This record gives sequence, structure tokens and C-alpha cells, in this order.
Amino acid sequence: MISSGNALPPPAYGVVCDIDVQDHDPIKQRARRVPLKHLEKLYELLKGLLKAGLVAFSNSPWASPIVIVLKKNGIDIRLCIDYKMVNAITVALEYAMPLVDDLLTELESYLWFCSLDAASGFWAVMMTSRVRRISAFVCALGHFEWLRMPFGLKNAPVIYQRLIDNALWGYVQPKGGWTAFAERMCSAESAMTAQRSRNSAMTERPGVLTKFEADYSALATSDPVQALVNGPDGDMFSSGEPDESSHVPVFGRRSSVDDICLGGVDFDDCLETLDRLLTLFAECRISVSFTESIFVQPKVDFLSHVVTPEGISADPKKLTSIAEIPFP
Repeated sequence: MISSGNALPPPAYGVVCDIDVQDHDPIKQRARRVPLKHLEKLYELLKGLLKAGLVAFSNSPWASPIVIVLKKNGIDIRLCIDYKMVNAITVALEYAMPLVDDLLTELESYLWFCSLDAASGFWAVMMTSRVRRISAFVCALGHFEWLRMPFGLKNAPVIYQRLIDNALWGYVQPKGGWTAFAERMCSAESAMTAQRSRNSAMTERPGVLTKFEADYSALATSDPVQALVNGPDGDMFSSGEPDESSHVPVFGRRSSVDDICLGGVDFDDCLETLDRLLTLFAECRISVSFTESIFVQPKVDFLSHVVTPEGISADPKKLTSIAEIPFP
């Protein structure tokens, strides 16, 4: 559980982000102008992303421009990346995304419901070194690349849906391979922590490495976690063979990307399903936002619908927004 919706989740195990750009030459665009009134906010936002380990300085030949979007309060900003040109050359992943009508079917047969929101969903997915370079973006404050899967990439929703589906159905690559993968990843993370401590000590010595060189070297060339992600076993769900020894499928739940809904015919049944789901999430290191989730209630909001034992109806707030759209 993560109490803050903006907290950085730990990297999820099993699925990595890798995209195919068909050997296209790198696309490098110029930075777009940022209004001076937003520059300080952009600086603080990027500083937070760097500190959290979500982005790093980059020398990638790829560069996509940023787009500044104002939040609803009209003051704070949201950082978006214009991946239009990258997405145009990206091969679409073939995966059956769920239909809203199918996800809502028979939900009214339950008496109790839980609605879970994955914490900073896409940011939990690790990326191969190739995609890190492709994800690079440029702005007035510099050239950066993502270390976790960002919003805006063409296949990001499909990759995250596959992560949730396969984790809850219990599919892994080889029989018994999940435990071995988790052990290798834990060992790599421990080695990375020790390595960062050594690199930090080196940067304190004058004349050894610049901060940029030390950071980039640690992230791009000698990262044991990244080496495992780039390896043949980085994506544990590539073939989809059930591993019955460790994972028990969670039936009766619905998931659309990072929104998950489950129910129970009685209070204990709902709690039992929730317990099995959270147990699998803990094994796969998929975090749930405590503040954005609803636990064991007779009514929940799911995919712009209100779900109760009496039936399913459209969210009145959404209907009001549509009804108030002015005529052109």
C-alpha cells in the first residue's frame, strides 16, 4: 500500500517495457518554448522526478518535446511528452484489451465491492535500455530520459494491462521460474544499492568523475537490475505457462489498466478475494494507492459507472459534464 497517490512505487516484477521502432533513425526534435511563469514550476517538477529516480540526464540521439498542461486549479502544471512522432513509427503490440461492457457484466450480483487504484501505475514498469533512450525528452532545462515507463508511449496501456492480467491469472514463463526470477531481482537490487553507495563515495573525491558522468555510468552501464531487465528472462510473462506451484488465479475481479474492481456475495467472500488479490500484488510488487481505493463498500465507482447491488448506472457527474457542453 502507498498512502500518497504521487509516491514512487517499487518496480513491478515480471513485465518490462520494450518497443519496436522498426530500426528507424533517431528522431530528435527541438525544445518548445516554455512561458516564463511556468519555468520555476517545471524546474521543481523535474527536480522531484530526478530525486525520485524516475528520470535521468540523457545524451540520447532521441528527443521529444514537452507539453505543459495546467491542472484544474489553474496554477499547478502537469508535464506531458509529445511522443507523436515516436508513436507513428512504433509497432503496435497485439493484445486483447478488455471491453467496458464485459467488465461491468454481472457486477450487480455482488453485495460488497472493492475499487482499487494502482499507485502511479505506469511508473512501476521498468524499461529496457533501448526504450530509455527512445523515451528521451528535451525542454528549456535540459535533455532527460525516463527510467520507468512514462505516460504517452503508444504501447504503455497494453503493457500495463498485460502486467495486471498475467499477475492475477498466475502466468509466468517457466514452471517454477517466478521464485527464481524474484530471487535474482532481489539480489540485483541489493548489488545496485551497494554500488550506488560506492559511486557516491567516489563522487566526493575531487577529479574522479563529474556528477553527470557518475550518474549516467551507474544507470546505463553497470546497473545489475537493468542488466537483468535487458536479459532474455526480463519479461517473465513472454510465453504464458501457468505456474500452479506459487500463483492461484483471482477470479471474479475486473481490471482496466490501473482500475480494478472486485466483489463478494457476502462480507467475508469480498475480504477473501481482496486478500488473495493483494497477496499476488505483493509477490509481483504491484502497489495500490490507499487514498484512491475503496474497500468493502456497498457502492463503488468503476469506469465512469456507479455499481451497487441494485444495478449499474452511469456516473451522474459524467452525465452533467456532457449535458453542460455548449452548442458550437
